[in-house]
Amino acid sequence: MHIKQHTIKKEVTLSGVGLHTGVDTNMTFVPAPAGHGIKFQRTDLEGQPIVDADVDNVVDVSRGTSIEQSGARINTVEHTLAALVGLQIDNVLIKLDGPEPPIMDGSSIEYVEILKQAGLEEQNALRDFLEVTDSVFYKEPERNVEMAALPLDDYRITVMVDYNSPVLGSQHASLNDISQFENEIASCRTFCFLHELEMLHKNNLIKGGDLNNAIVVVDRVVKEDELDHLASLFNKPKVEVKTEGILNNVDLRYKNEPARHKLLDVVGDLALVGRPIKAQILAARPGHAANVAFAKKLKKAMLKGVTNIPKYDPNIPPVYDINEIANILPHRYPFLLIDKIIHLDEKTVAGVKNVSMNEPFFQGHFPDNPLYPGVLQIETMAQIGGILVLNTVPDPENYWTYFLGVEGFRFRKMVLPGDTMVIKCDLLAPIKRGIAKMSGKAYVGNTLVCEGTMTASIVRKDA
Repeated sequence: MHIKQHTIKKEVTLSGVGLHTGVDTNMTFVPAPAGHGIKFQRTDLEGQPIVDADVDNVVDVSRGTSIEQSGARINTVEHTLAALVGLQIDNVLIKLDGPEPPIMDGSSIEYVEILKQAGLEEQNALRDFLEVTDSVFYKEPERNVEMAALPLDDYRITVMVDYNSPVLGSQHASLNDISQFENEIASCRTFCFLHELEMLHKNNLIKGGDLNNAIVVVDRVVKEDELDHLASLFNKPKVEVKTEGILNNVDLRYKNEPARHKLLDVVGDLALVGRPIKAQILAARPGHAANVAFAKKLKKAMLKGVTNIPKYDPNIPPVYDINEIANILPHRYPFLLIDKIIHLDEKTVAGVKNVSMNEPFFQGHFPDNPLYPGVLQIETMAQIGGILVLNTVPDPENYWTYFLGVEGFRFRKMVLPGDTMVIKCDLLAPIKRGIAKMSGKAYVGNTLVCEGTMTASIVRKDA
């Protein structure tokens, strides 16, 4: 899995008809900054409202997953979201001039192909994974649905479907590595049973449905006049049934294509949690309603564990190591106090300070009771904040950063040799005229040791 966040390199557009609304829509994927997430925008509505891809915005799961925010609705988002998750794209704005993404061939493959044409771009921010540390379970006994998320340092999914159908029978599908999504899952098309077609049509759905963008499963004897009626519904000269029970000579791309498509739907619906997932997902007889309910349960578990403490994993390459930091900051030994930058976006930075007994100031502060001085904790935080401010200019090596003020600093706990400080700074307002104001918090483990507000300026060296 990608360690850092990704977006796309350029805008790309595809067009087509929505499955249920039947509305022709142009859909444009636009690059977005780190931390942006996945958002949809209805450009055809007044004010061009934005809809976050968030499970709390789900308003309908009857025959697909629809989200709504600020009066704007996006129908059937799961195939689009699955493609983004499958390519590990974290940040993108999706502009639509209609209410529903194009259904294309009923799978995610054409989304994958257009996004790959745009190209992927790595960003200077670590991915914020939802890591399942305690198993999460969901059941719907009345529909015999079971879903589970088990702890795993990866993303794997296994799906089982059973429709008591002589044609489909019981099917399984697995995704053992997200990198396999494109070749193993993305091209698997949506499906329904023959007896559902008439119901969907009567309920004003599948207006954009076509026998070329869905697999129709026939699990009973069909009379010729019924086939003729279906042909008239879908404006086809003739409708036939293949010997294996698939309508209109559509060949399956995989023997278990329906199960693989259900797995695709799980990937897309769970994207609404809002963060890339690390877990083993097991799903028996899933559907959109169960997927969304399970996603809400995962999000609730995620929020329960949120502390806003940046996670430091020494096994993950930093955004900047000490040599790259030295190319940005003018500080040098013994006053270059930070060791790594582990997160950086337009508003937030996080860095690491390893406190060593070998620091020169411990000779006098205090030899028999060494403590990391509070004034140096502020300076350490300021240097990390300086990285954030200098990230706003294209040539940071040509700028100085200066302190203008500190406010409300509190030292909550002593910092000792051997401690690893993880420090986070957030901009409190946009930088104006080179002046930046930010809040800072420093942690050792899960303990807040220092916090306060700083104001700084950046000035060109030749000014």
